[in-house]
Amino acid sequence: MKKILLLFILCLALPSLLAAQDTVQYVDDESCGCELVFVNGIQTTQQGELFGFKREDGSVIVPNKYRFVDKFHGNYCKVYLDYNQCGLIDRNGNEIIPCLYTDVNYPTDGMILVQQDSLYGFFDTTGRQRVPFVYRAASTYSEGTAVVAIDVDSTFVGYGFIDHDGNIVIPPTFEYALPYSEGFAVVKNYDRYGMIDRTGREVFPIKFEILTPVFEGLFFAGDDDGLALYNSKFRQLTKPIYTSLEGKTEDRILVSRNGKFGFLDEKGKEIIPCQYDQAGLFKEGRTYVSINNKWGIIDRQGRTILPIEYDNSGFRSQLYIYHEGLALIEKLGQYGFVDLEGHFLIYPCFDDAYHFADGLAPVHVGLWGYIDTKGDFFIPPTFDIASPFEWGRAEVIYRGEIHKMNTEGKCVKNCKKAPKSWRQ
Repeated sequence: MKKILLLFILCLALPSLLAAQDTVQYVDDESCGCELVFVNGIQTTQQGELFGFKREDGSVIVPNKYRFVDKFHGNYCKVYLDYNQCGLIDRNGNEIIPCLYTDVNYPTDGMILVQQDSLYGFFDTTGRQRVPFVYRAASTYSEGTAVVAIDVDSTFVGYGFIDHDGNIVIPPTFEYALPYSEGFAVVKNYDRYGMIDRTGREVFPIKFEILTPVFEGLFFAGDDDGLALYNSKFRQLTKPIYTSLEGKTEDRILVSRNGKFGFLDEKGKEIIPCQYDQAGLFKEGRTYVSINNKWGIIDRQGRTILPIEYDNSGFRSQLYIYHEGLALIEKLGQYGFVDLEGHFLIYPCFDDAYHFADGLAPVHVGLWGYIDTKGDFFIPPTFDIASPFEWGRAEVIYRGEIHKMNTEGKCVKNCKKAPKSWRQ
């Protein structure tokens, strides 16, 4: 359990630790691999095995020259000329970080974590190197500082904190540390965890086997025997009776106790008792729950929205999760959809189905087609395989060929052997 929680903490708060425009037009291709999408007005292009980017008007941002590319994240995109030749471009195609490095992260706090072989340093968003490649490990910046690992001597690698200019603001005296979150940082010494404030002062004793970062004014602390919920004033809100923290959404904290799942509010009150075999995080005020391999849906107060009597054969990870106000459910091997009050908008009548996206859902009746939110077929059963829409595109297999289709039902990728539109 301790290892699982520490991995959760690491993934949540320290994902990076250890670790000339022209007017050429692209008309016959629109992206790389399965990511045939526009993201914030920019689209990936492909020519052979190389990738570039264009705008919605067809003008080229970057010609096809990269071996691998990511999607744009805001104003930036990670690109590779080859393995270990990574860089970062902006929305105009300028290489903010040239493709010379082992890995590059997206900016946080105006700083970019860059890896060169086994060492880490930082650049700012103008492309100027602010911190040299001297650290064995580093985090991205958070609240004005970054965690870095320093060889203190031949036997000890210490973790401390640096500012934007690389100055050490918290000395490297810790066995481990996580970035600041809401003014506090989790640190480790002698295999125990505690918290320090922005000055480096210990404000929560370094004595816990398990400790999560502060998130929305709350955190959990304890050991393998149990976790308690605390607020950011270090007031204990619950007894140390919980065995895991699964996450928090919509003012509800999903926890487990004695192998059962339930929910706390932000004051530590157990709003929904730990009585379910499985449960998920809330979305649109609803979440799925399971007892004895039967599934249903509850609201934030624990009121039953859909009785716990439905099936989940395990083939659809998005079952009982709301998308666009509708949740996909299963009964006796048939799939349908319920609204936010648990009423059947579309009764279970399909052999298979996926969730709604862009107002359409793939459903299977002999072949795959797409229905709208009223349950009417937008595209009749036509495809061997069909995927949900993402960024306005869906991938389908028609007569053995893979194609891309837009939300109007028109083929937009590999269309020579496909009709102009699958709508009838």
